[in-house]
Amino acid sequence: MPHSPSRTLGPVGLYRRMAGASIVAQLRYPGTFIIQAIGNFVTTLLSFFGIWSLFHRFGSIAGWDIGTVAVLYGLVNVAFAVAETLGRGFEVFGGEYVRTGSFDRLLLRPRSTLLLLLGHELRLRPIGRFLQGLFVLVAGLWLAPHVQWSALLVLPWAVAGGAAMFLGVLIGQAALCFITVEGLEVVNVLTYGGVEAGQYPLTMFGRWLRRFITFVLPLAAVCYYPALFCLRHPDPLGLPIWIGALSPSAGFAFLGVMVFAWQRAVAGYVSSGS
Repeated sequence: MPHSPSRTLGPVGLYRRMAGASIVAQLRYPGTFIIQAIGNFVTTLLSFFGIWSLFHRFGSIAGWDIGTVAVLYGLVNVAFAVAETLGRGFEVFGGEYVRTGSFDRLLLRPRSTLLLLLGHELRLRPIGRFLQGLFVLVAGLWLAPHVQWSALLVLPWAVAGGAAMFLGVLIGQAALCFITVEGLEVVNVLTYGGVEAGQYPLTMFGRWLRRFITFVLPLAAVCYYPALFCLRHPDPLGLPIWIGALSPSAGFAFLGVMVFAWQRAVAGYVSSGS
């Protein structure tokens, strides 16, 4: 009996095939894709103009000028755009899988549910946010006065850690859907709210919020401290600058915790039978 292609393909090959099919489907209507990408670019660019206006009015805040803050802005937006591209299946999980009972079909397939949901849709629309964030990041590095160019190798590591952290948030939101059916809106505080918080220096927030986005949601570890390291900017809170070279690993640790939570949630899932 011939084997099914999905059974003979490895995880990477299967994901590439699913991602390729998703890309082809979205590019079938190139005009729609271009309009969506431009709209995403303009929307996020307008949010940066708000930050620019603030620093244009006051010059600098807490020792940060527009160039150094642009690095923070670019880092967090590029990382979130990558997570948005990869994590669409988890974002719509409650409405498209749990509520309709479609998740049962995934359980019958001889593949990891995480892999199948990652391949649900490789969404291309966030390319607008990605390009806009990358543009602001490069501009910020150009404007910042004390860039440690040899340390810029940390930036891809920070983007990867940030993408892992935001993807972990989306996976955690999907895991909650086994309890609430629909994902909790409060999770948006950790995604879109996290993007907003990551655009500003950590010292601008109160102590409780600083602790939350450092030790619970490791946003500072994937954005703030790597930026300090690349900009040779001393940490007003007293941590050594070299921490920024290691701290993005916290994003992967957070993702690991959320994957474990997902696996426990799946193990306890009971089908409605409908």
